[in-house]
Amino acid sequence: MRTLPLLAALLMGAASSALAQDLPKQSRTALGEAIRAVLIDTPTLLAPVMDPAPLTGADLYADEATRDLDQLARAAPRLFAPGLPGFGAEGAIPSVAFFTKTDCADCAMAEAELRDLATRLGLRVTIFDMTEDAALATTLGLDMAPSYVLPDMMLRGAMPAIVLEKYLAP
Repeated sequence: MRTLPLLAALLMGAASSALAQDLPKQSRTALGEAIRAVLIDTPTLLAPVMDPAPLTGADLYADEATRDLDQLARAAPRLFAPGLPGFGAEGAIPSVAFFTKTDCADCAMAEAELRDLATRLGLRVTIFDMTEDAALATTLGLDMAPSYVLPDMMLRGAMPAIVLEKYLAP
């Protein structure tokens, strides 16, 4: 239903237009009272807001999330196979695929933080160069370095270690 966004846009436009014109306080008060009266007289305008389901966004990206998870499942052998180049706990099954680029300042810091996390958490990280492994990066939709790929999610861009740890800690 597009009624709510349209109503919100109209109300915001009316309110900001009124404020931009430096209307006297009485006029702004009258405008606010008029908007309130319309909302009270037409409760169906607020129905989408009163139902929390549309606000959760749970269904907004369901198809995209499913597509990403399917893509991750298909790419998993190329991302998380034992013996791939990387760092961290020897013999552990890789749980993070780290995509980097040679001339990326954020990548160097991100890799240092990821190495520390891998040591502390006993993780194995596979490492990929986005230029050399461009086909894999493109298949996954990775368009920025660094990027982190976990078995159930992709994180694009440098993540602070404290945030990354929340995703990686058991």
